[in-house]
Amino acid sequence: MYKDIITLGLMPTRRPVFKIETAREEYDIIIPIIKNQFPEYVRFVDVEDICDQGMGAFQEDIQKVVKKFKAAHVDALFFPFCDFGCEEVVVGVAKQFKLPTLIWGTKDRVSTFAKREKETQCGLFAATKVLLNYGVTFSYIWNCEADSPDFVKGFEKFIRVAFILKSLRNINIAEIGDRPKDFYSVIHNQQLLIEKLNITVKPITLAAIRDTAFEILKREDREFTGYFKDFTSRIDCSGVEPDYIRKVCAGTLAIEALMKQHKCQAGAFDCNGVRMALDMNGSACTIQGELSDRGFPTACETDVWGAISMLICTAASLGRDTEFLADWTFRHPSKDNAELIWHGGPFAYSLADKAAKPGFHKNFKGFYEAWWELKQGDITLVRMDELHGEYYLFIGEGKTTTGPETTGTWIWLEVDNWKNWEETLIFGPFIHHVAGIYGKYTEVITEAARYLGIRVITPETPHPKSL
Repeated sequence: MYKDIITLGLMPTRRPVFKIETAREEYDIIIPIIKNQFPEYVRFVDVEDICDQGMGAFQEDIQKVVKKFKAAHVDALFFPFCDFGCEEVVVGVAKQFKLPTLIWGTKDRVSTFAKREKETQCGLFAATKVLLNYGVTFSYIWNCEADSPDFVKGFEKFIRVAFILKSLRNINIAEIGDRPKDFYSVIHNQQLLIEKLNITVKPITLAAIRDTAFEILKREDREFTGYFKDFTSRIDCSGVEPDYIRKVCAGTLAIEALMKQHKCQAGAFDCNGVRMALDMNGSACTIQGELSDRGFPTACETDVWGAISMLICTAASLGRDTEFLADWTFRHPSKDNAELIWHGGPFAYSLADKAAKPGFHKNFKGFYEAWWELKQGDITLVRMDELHGEYYLFIGEGKTTTGPETTGTWIWLEVDNWKNWEETLIFGPFIHHVAGIYGKYTEVITEAARYLGIRVITPETPHPKSL
């Protein structure tokens, strides 16, 4: 699972022409409420010790705040307006960071309509124009009280956006094995990834995986035996050769260790290559589901963009849910708007419907393969991809439904209008792979894409067919 927090640089702001006592009274109301939001996911770095009354108001505050925020390695910025605020201080700080930035001010409560002592909303209009002038991308919560549901929802959305952007910042994607020779659809431009997103692809050889896994099997230490016992206790392994299960467990630990060694947050996985490297009489895809549940998502068929899409999904959920990568495969036999999302065994155990104990069967090639249906619920589907040097992001929401049992790991997905979905995917630039996460995250991921400068394409909007 994705385990991290957001370090949030918090600089409330005021304007010196207004009474400092009025701004401080507002500060004392809103800051405790703000600091109570998402305490398990957010660490606040405030300016109480370096700015008068804890609020940025003067030009000389800019460098003090920047120095403190840089020293704290903040992941995002938040500027609550305690009155009209000081746009030159806000933009002076924000422009020195390329980070998600939240702007908000409360509906004035301390001053009155008859005697306007704050004019917070007025200052928000001024400051956001200046931020746009300086090319600062920002998020916004509308002019509402700090203890309102709108603020709580808006703040949570911003933190999820910050998680996505942090998860894509200066990351390494493991390329595990080679691209399958027939899969031209997963070709990617590594140089462009470095230039545009600062994402580096790091090769991990099949020989290294084989050597590490066989060393684990030879040692058979406490970590391996404990993991093997846990695996066989939750998944029905009856009728399966023990050697295959042992290699699934050793392969999982080996790839996890190598990804940690190379500081990779996700991977693109040559399923057949890993299977042959480990001499497995079964699919290596089972390893992928285990890696996802251990916080190291890996995409099938060496699909680097699939791995990036998976990272976006798990970050949007704050690591509360495990992601998966599926194929669009088959129309439902009786529901026009339902589609089978499937793959040959890589969906995580944590996502399985436990009504029937997850287990194995043999696929059409005679290999063992993980076999379970996923749980029911709302799902967000995400695919990031590239065409002619530009990046695009598909996003859509659906709900699971029931359908015929099939092979591998699967779930039936029902949407409002499958014809629109299919047309959107066909004209792309997307492929048959899509990442999924339980929950509804369209707004969050769309906002993150805006920060990244990536074009969002959804089934609900007319498709730009002339890409």
